[in-house]
Formats: sequence, structure tokens, C-alpha cells
Amino acid sequence: MKTFNFSFFASVAAGAVLASPAAAQHAGHSPAEPQQSAEAQADAKVKCEEEAARHRAMGHPVTEGACERTAQPEAAMDHSTMDHSQMNHGDMGQAEASSSSTDHGQMDHSQMNHGQTGSQDMQGMDHSWMQMGSNDDIPLLPPPPEAGSGPARAAVAIWGEEAMNEARRELVRETDGGMRFWFQGDRLEYRAREGADGYLWDIQGYYGGDIDKFWFKSEGEGSFGEPVEGAEVQALWSRAIAPFFDFQAGVRQDLTGPERTHAVIGIQGIAPYQFEVDVAAFVSNKGNVTARFEGELDQRITQRLILQPRAEIALSVQDIPELGIGAGLDRIEAGLRLRYEFAREFAPYVGVSQEWRIGDSADYARAAGEDSSVTNYVVGIRFWF
Repeated sequence: MKTFNFSFFASVAAGAVLASPAAAQHAGHSPAEPQQSAEAQADAKVKCEEEAARHRAMGHPVTEGACERTAQPEAAMDHSTMDHSQMNHGDMGQAEASSSSTDHGQMDHSQMNHGQTGSQDMQGMDHSWMQMGSNDDIPLLPPPPEAGSGPARAAVAIWGEEAMNEARRELVRETDGGMRFWFQGDRLEYRAREGADGYLWDIQGYYGGDIDKFWFKSEGEGSFGEPVEGAEVQALWSRAIAPFFDFQAGVRQDLTGPERTHAVIGIQGIAPYQFEVDVAAFVSNKGNVTARFEGELDQRITQRLILQPRAEIALSVQDIPELGIGAGLDRIEAGLRLRYEFAREFAPYVGVSQEWRIGDSADYARAAGEDSSVTNYVVGIRFWF
């Protein structure tokens, strides 16, 4: 049991000669005699008043008349009138909740220096330790069962639908990441193949916020020493429709071959298992309807070495002879690229890509003196900023 050394209460207990069972409990001794002389009671009261005055000077609240009870045999001091809430009582042990007074026999006042008297002695006391603890003492408990049990949108009943709708819009505005620009060169590569070597570019980017963006794309390819075989640009409005998917709509302009402008509608995002997909349908100003599906997956070998399988499928609703496109399945391309990220924003790669022209498209290719199947060995870079 820790020593209780408040000189105030010690003096009261000594002067009262353990006047009551309550005083004996504070002192840690057996109950004293139930009665004492009038002289002893008066002496105990004087000592009590002196100690009470000293405690008031130290800022400890003591109720007026608290020492009147020292003259009575029932109790030496009424501690219920004293405010110990600002004092660090240390380990108080197990206290009885129903008790009207605290068992101070379990308190640790050993760090307090009450040997000095008078209010002037307060200047030399260090009260920095007199704290009831920190937030670390507060247990982290689960929310009560009633938390979240109320009706959805309960605030509407208080503030009204219009006010809450404006609050929700403001929340979206404040938590939006703001306007950003992002640009990526997904594939910028040299292609070694039978016959004339070639090149390919595939870039995209956007400007906008979390929900709405202006998205642009461009891709094309060709052989060195020859005109560009195919090139296009797309300007799209992109709208987030799910956490990982954007709906896109806009315009595509072909830059080579017969003049074509297409309306575009599509979806781009990340499918389950981290497949990046880009699906789009095109309707040209000539009434031709085509579609394209692209998918790729990053397989991390290490934190910097990544193997990326990629596939692209092109479809057409009708024959387009001037473009060498047949109805149905037009073209399939499958590739495998291994890149090393010197930085997340910059990664060279090597790989292989195989192209097949299918059905009537293969016939158009052979009629033009081209191969319907081509293998490309590629070297390129991938970057973004």
C-alpha cells in the first residue's frame, strides 16, 4: 500500500487521535476510541483550520466549515467537500462505487511537497506532474451498436433536401483533386521485321478533374522510307462512371488514306485482376461502323521489371475496300513486352508483336502485295508525366 503523506490530513488525524473509524481508515490503523476530551477536540479543530488555510493558499478547494466535523466523534474530516480532480492521485486501487467518500489510503501523494507552509511557498512547487493522464489512457473502443442505425440521409429532415444537395455538391468540389494534366507515351517503338523495318507510336493523355476530363489519343505506324500507313487522333470527353472506369465520347480524325471523320463512343478503365481495357466503337462520316478492343496486363517480376502481355482486336460491320478492311473480324495483334522502370515515369522495353489479318481483310492484304501475317521484334520506351 502506498504511503498517504498529505500533511494536512496527517495533522488532522494526529490531532483528533483517530477520532472516528473514518479517520482511522485514512491513517491505515484500527478504529480509535469513539470519544475524546473537549480539549483534544478543540486542539484538533485548530490544527485542521491551519491546514485548511494552507491548502486554500495552494489552490486546493476546501469548503468552509469542513473542520467543524473534527470536533465530532463520527469523522475526522469530510473529504467529499474537497476537489481533488486536478491532482494526480496515481494508482488509487479498487474503490467502492457506492461510497460517498474516497478511500485515500490507496492514493500516492509521495511526489507532492507539502512540507512548506503559507501561500508564498507555492512559487517553489512543481505542478507539472499534476496531470490526470494523456489521450493514450483513453481506450479505443468500437462504436456503439446504435451508430449508423438511423435512416439514410437523416439530415434532410433537419436542413431540407435543397440545402443538403448543395452541401453534397460542395463536398465534391472541395475533395476533388483539382485540374490536372497527364500525358503518357504508352508505346514508342522501333519494329524490326522481314522487309522494311517500321515504327509505331501510341500516346494519350488528359486534362481535367476526378470526374470530367478532356482526353486525347493518337496512334499510327509505318515503314521507314515509305509514307505513313495509318495515323489518327481522337478528342474525347471522359466522364467517370465507376471507381475504375470512364465513359468516353468524341471525335476521331484519320490523318492518312481516304478522308474519314468518326464519331466515337467507348469505355476505358481497369477491369478485375488489373486488366487495362479500352473499348471503342466508331461511326464514320461515310456510314461505316467499326470497333476496337485493346487489353493489357502488367505482371511484375520485380518492383522494376515488368512483363506486359497485350492484345488488340479490330472489327468491322461491313467491307470497306478502300481501307482494306473486310466485314467481321478484321485484325488481331498480340504482343509481349518486357520493360525495366529506371523510374516510374520512364521505362525502356523490348518485346515481340505478332499481327494477323483475318478473313476478307487478309485477301485485301494479299491483293495489295502485303503479308497477312507479320512478326515484329520491338524496342521502345514507355514514359509519362
